[in-house]
Amino acid sequence: MIDPLKKILEPIKELQNIRGVDLPIGLEFLQLVVTGPPGAGKSYYIEQIKGWPNEGYLDLTQRGWWKDQSLIYRPREVHLGLPFRGFSEALSVFDKEWLKSASPLELELDRIQLPPEKKYFFQTDWCSRYIFEFLIPGPSTIYQQRLDRQNQGYFPVDEKLSLDMVKQQIAIYREAALYLHRAGLNVYLRKGLDKPPMWISERGVANVPRWTLDKKPKKPSLKSISGWKYLFRRHYPIQWITLSSTPQDLKTAGRIAHDGRSFELHIGKVKLRFQPEIAIGVKKKSAEKNWIINTEQGCSTRNITGFIRICVGETIVIGNAYNEYATLFNLDDSVAKRHISITNRKGDLSLTPLMPERETKIIRLDDLDYRERLERGRHKSLLDIRNVYGQKITPLPAYKALESIRAVNEILQDEPYRPKNREGKPGGLIELPNKTTPVIVGDLHAQVDNLLKILSENCLLDCLKMKTATLIILGDAVHSEVAGEMDSFETSMLIMDLIFMLKLRFPKNFFYIRGNHDSFDPEINKNVILQGELFKEMLLSHRGADYVQEMQDFYDNLPYVICSDDFVACHAGPPRKQIKKKNIIEIADNKKLANELTKNRLSRPNHLAGYSKNDVKKFRKSLDLPAKTRFIVGHTPMDPFGSYWLHAGTIKNHHVIYSAHNSGASLIIRTDNSFMPISFPAEPLTDFINDLK
Repeated sequence: MIDPLKKILEPIKELQNIRGVDLPIGLEFLQLVVTGPPGAGKSYYIEQIKGWPNEGYLDLTQRGWWKDQSLIYRPREVHLGLPFRGFSEALSVFDKEWLKSASPLELELDRIQLPPEKKYFFQTDWCSRYIFEFLIPGPSTIYQQRLDRQNQGYFPVDEKLSLDMVKQQIAIYREAALYLHRAGLNVYLRKGLDKPPMWISERGVANVPRWTLDKKPKKPSLKSISGWKYLFRRHYPIQWITLSSTPQDLKTAGRIAHDGRSFELHIGKVKLRFQPEIAIGVKKKSAEKNWIINTEQGCSTRNITGFIRICVGETIVIGNAYNEYATLFNLDDSVAKRHISITNRKGDLSLTPLMPERETKIIRLDDLDYRERLERGRHKSLLDIRNVYGQKITPLPAYKALESIRAVNEILQDEPYRPKNREGKPGGLIELPNKTTPVIVGDLHAQVDNLLKILSENCLLDCLKMKTATLIILGDAVHSEVAGEMDSFETSMLIMDLIFMLKLRFPKNFFYIRGNHDSFDPEINKNVILQGELFKEMLLSHRGADYVQEMQDFYDNLPYVICSDDFVACHAGPPRKQIKKKNIIEIADNKKLANELTKNRLSRPNHLAGYSKNDVKKFRKSLDLPAKTRFIVGHTPMDPFGSYWLHAGTIKNHHVIYSAHNSGASLIIRTDNSFMPISFPAEPLTDFINDLK
């Protein structure tokens, strides 16, 4: 059974001992809530630390569970009520409905209610009020503990006990822990009282919990202004840094305002540039005050560059201990393993040197407001988009749309880098040269502004013109997944018009891979809305039968897999059986293989029928690719909190990318010898481009 926490747990180093138990520093004793599967040792743990003796129960499907009376008294043990497919009410893993199920029940994590974010001064910060410790020993340990306690008395939860039952219960709690962590709640794990607490450290994800950093400073005295500020705000005072053109040493924690201006941070011999992220066309009250960190100013027509975003509320640690940062920023030996921590507090950055003996300096880059430079720089790229499209960003007239799709279908008949099948028609595989930089986009689902944002950033259009980059969309550009828009198809029509124009403009370095929604199949539906059939009816009424036939030809002529020397990508997942490269090229005769490449999903505790690590290995081998080749797919958002998931399903170099969130687009690019995700904020670019002079 897949362990979603495998290889992403790291011991918390800074600890405090409370009544014989090591707990993270930064954790207030009364924040602690302990949970875990039956037999994990929760009751003994609570007794050891002198917590509240009675067990509590939390139904996580109920709105407001964070205000439940069982959480008033802490530390305490709680059991979780979780949502399972086929059951309207939450179940615990020892309820009779769960225990008597003939097959493992599937979790429906999206039914879990989440505490609201704090937005106002007097609003309770529910996400920070509790820290959940998941006590999850190994299956054999729990199994033996439950066997031993049967001799001590009657425990109903231990009836019909088996090792498989224990494994399933552990899998449920592991999945729940990861979900709550990604949702922004404070979560850590422990495999036993004699084991260290561990935090979830997902590769490529910036955010780290505060208790993994250095100790909290001493509380300020109430004789000072800082002390009264702490009393009411519970924020430790940090000195503001006044930046100048002269480098100044950073030895203690300092704070920098989100004032629209950029600065440079020197850690050892490495220089990092910090720029406030300004979203165009977004109202000031709605804009998130995020920051971008990179090593270059601007972009290059020769190389797509990567960067790191620090969102509001996030903390990152930069140093050689973090491979993603070390690779992206080319960190050398002058940089410590954990050199500096950076926290985005409502837009202001708090910088704390973790190794004061190592050099850390800070300097103002210039006095220009980055917002002014941003508008000037983006203006050109947005005009370029309109020039490529040839008109305002609206659906093309019917005659022009028919001309463009016919021209695209002609290109597909002899598409570059695409071997022909035995009938001389385009096969299902694209073999991309390694000299170009792949820019890989997941499902867009009619989010036109997300596509425009991708095209307007990082000098992508210039790189496409210079053929130094190749844009790849992994299917499913159509059919909105936004509630209230699933039966509206104007944006689906518009996004396909844009995609056709891109293919005509960049035939050798723009590719579209087939997804499961790239069809008029009546089985395609979302929330009982037959999107495939309804989209076909809309195209018939707006553009006629000839256009619909051309769209069907477009679907039929699409490739299913694209690969290079260091990556392979498809829409959904690998086939479950061994295949050969020629099977993909001859995919027109293999409907089952086509369905697997466009519909398979990753096997997880809440979806056991999906593909596994071995299937990914076989797929790489079938294409004669090395074992460590990146395998990138779309189709399956792993949770609602992100747009990319690196090493998904604990499968090394297996990444999932999803680009259809309302909060903005994400993509994966190759930088040097590595692949990294990039996310952008949402911007209303359709209207903005149409209003350009």
